[in-house]
Amino acid sequence: NAATAPADHHAALLALFEIADVSSRADLKTDILQELERQRQLLAPLRDNPAIEHEALDSLLAEVDDVSERLLAQSGKVGAHLRDNEWLMAIKQRTALPGGVSEFDLPAFHYWLHLDPVARQRDLEAWLAPLLPIHEGLSIVLRILRENGKTGRHIAIHGVFQLMLTTAKVAQLLRLSLTDDLSCVPEISANKYALNIRFLGIAGMGRGAVYDGDVEFDLMFCNL
Repeated sequence: NAATAPADHHAALLALFEIADVSSRADLKTDILQELERQRQLLAPLRDNPAIEHEALDSLLAEVDDVSERLLAQSGKVGAHLRDNEWLMAIKQRTALPGGVSEFDLPAFHYWLHLDPVARQRDLEAWLAPLLPIHEGLSIVLRILRENGKTGRHIAIHGVFQLMLTTAKVAQLLRLSLTDDLSCVPEISANKYALNIRFLGIAGMGRGAVYDGDVEFDLMFCNL
């Protein structure tokens, strides 16, 4: 169930402002459209492959076409409807200041926070709706990326692992998985020559030391 308390909707509005900032890049929509079209051209010929699950492929291609059409139908910059809303921008400006969203500074905002939750939810959904095609386009691209790669089993000796990188090991995304019973978390760093992973033991809220035991994990190199 959706959270409907004033504090929840306050947090939702802050997240919406962050999304608006990220999506304000002029080339974001173009980049997503180009990548969706590239994926469509790569996927469509697979219909002739008998080893492919055609129902899943057709469903994915339909998603790509639907989101592409909705993105093309949008005019102007992504998130312009938020930046053109003076009331929202006044709130956004004040959120950058410590204590800037007090009742004294933003009485209209606090009036909104105490409206019926259904009314606030309706407003949030209206502000979010024009951003959904961007979200759905990115979700498709990321889903394809995360599923496109090879997984290998590795062991970090005493919590440390290094892998020298070659052209065959270049990745746009790494996926690492390990069993839930290990009380450690991975810390990953890389350059064009090597990938380094250290597993740190959990030490409350502080930074843990390198895990003393051997850690078996799966690593997937993902590429579009």
